[in-house]
Amino acid sequence: MISTTLCYLERDGKWLMLHRIKKKNDINEGKWIGVGGKFEEAESPEECLIREVKEETGYTLHSWNYRGIITFVSDRWEAEHMHLFTSDDFSGSCSPCDEGVLEWVPIEEVMSRNLWEGDRIFLRLLLDGAPFFSLKLVYEGDSLVYKALNGRKMTR
Repeated sequence: MISTTLCYLERDGKWLMLHRIKKKNDINEGKWIGVGGKFEEAESPEECLIREVKEETGYTLHSWNYRGIITFVSDRWEAEHMHLFTSDDFSGSCSPCDEGVLEWVPIEEVMSRNLWEGDRIFLRLLLDGAPFFSLKLVYEGDSLVYKALNGRKMTR
């Protein structure tokens, strides 16, 4: 199982989103996601977060909110624990990303973008101000076949 981070930077009612259109053989090809990536050896979630945000955006994080852990299971890809963060406290200038195109998207427009079905669940939790949560998402191909929030199966 791999460990990753994902962060949604917020500024002026917008989230910084990454449109994944540059990498070959990308599980997220064509999708809109936050910024983040895989842990390096011996990194904590916070160390990975800080490094990945800097590498992908050029921004330096000063503080953040640890919002949840998402367990992804797939019949196509290695299982993953993703540590989810948000931040509105960062500085620097946005730089180009080699994995896609970065864009500040008005929060009210995020759900209209090409998102994974499971991402819609955790983004809704973020928007609703949910306390720290654990979400399990099981995919067969691109289809979400099972979801559980805080250990309980979700029915809708």
